[in-house]
Amino acid sequence: MKANFLRTATWAMVLGASMTAFTACDDDDEEGTVTPPSTETLSGVINSDLTLEAGRSYTLNGALQVKAPATLKIEKGVTITANNDGQVDYILIEKGAKIDAQGTAEEPIVMTAEVKEDGAWGGLHICGDAPTNSGSGVSEIGNAAYGGNNAADNSGILKYVRMEYTGFAFDDEHESNGISFYGVGNGTQVSYVQAYMGADDGLEFFGGTVNVDHCVVVDCTDDSFDWTEGWSGRGSYMVAYQTDPTCDCLIEADNNETNFAATPISHPVLSNLTLVGNNGEEPNGVLLRRGTYAEISNAQITGKTNALALESAETENSFAGGGSKFTNVAISGELNSENGTYTNAMFVAAGNLANQTFDLGSRDKIEASNMWMSGWTK
Repeated sequence: MKANFLRTATWAMVLGASMTAFTACDDDDEEGTVTPPSTETLSGVINSDLTLEAGRSYTLNGALQVKAPATLKIEKGVTITANNDGQVDYILIEKGAKIDAQGTAEEPIVMTAEVKEDGAWGGLHICGDAPTNSGSGVSEIGNAAYGGNNAADNSGILKYVRMEYTGFAFDDEHESNGISFYGVGNGTQVSYVQAYMGADDGLEFFGGTVNVDHCVVVDCTDDSFDWTEGWSGRGSYMVAYQTDPTCDCLIEADNNETNFAATPISHPVLSNLTLVGNNGEEPNGVLLRRGTYAEISNAQITGKTNALALESAETENSFAGGGSKFTNVAISGELNSENGTYTNAMFVAAGNLANQTFDLGSRDKIEASNMWMSGWTK
């Protein structure tokens, strides 16, 4: 059943044996129609399709958990604001459920917080049925199962979606990213998404095969982009911009934290990257480690002491042997490698550029070479 807020006076969502409801106000016009309020409250468990309607505002009060086979549809221009009430606020799309969030450049979908500072709420978590090298796991937030054998698994659509002020710390070991992709398959469509001022990573990939394009991360104080557990999707037109001096890596990439040779091996193919660091406390820009492979082309990386660094024998061997490669990559400074298996001289000999100077010190200059950012990003 599809819920429609413009036609429903009272709507309730079930949370176990409890219920959260919101009620519209009576208009008392001649036809006896009902005018809904401008803001509704979201909370609890969704078991059937739910639509959040174009241009409306909604309040997130605690966890919103979407279970299979339901779809959470969010229409263009919707704003969802997490409450500042001491509860843990996050949105979780479980394996077998879907999110259909399609904004536009003129009317993006915005998920934000009442408190305009990093770490204010718990972000968006999507669990899929695609392969990971950690087996079937559970999400760090919400304990939802993820991972399987369906590389083409479809968890829905994200288009023109901006995430703001995420990174809530659930405990010392679990903070929340802007968007977390857990075993998400390449049947899922992810285009034009931004993570803005989060207290953890911007976008993080836990295995899976999902492809992404036109992604922007601004001032997320851990890593801008992060992958682990065998992510093997494609990423194109990716921008990271850091001004906060506490921000960590522009990209931090692993195959598997405890087994560097675990399969399937992390092996994303990335192109058209503009990555600008903060010249701050953390020295590494793009850090490829713990057995990850990668193919990176048409990239500019600057603003860090070590713009590009490799760690672990498995990762370095993948570049030296050609399984991984850099193509038309320009960096400030020189490539650093832990073991010296793949050197800066080898990087340059392959046609890449080291010790470059970039004129990318402001958002305006970054946007000038990435005009697709205009209008919907913050």
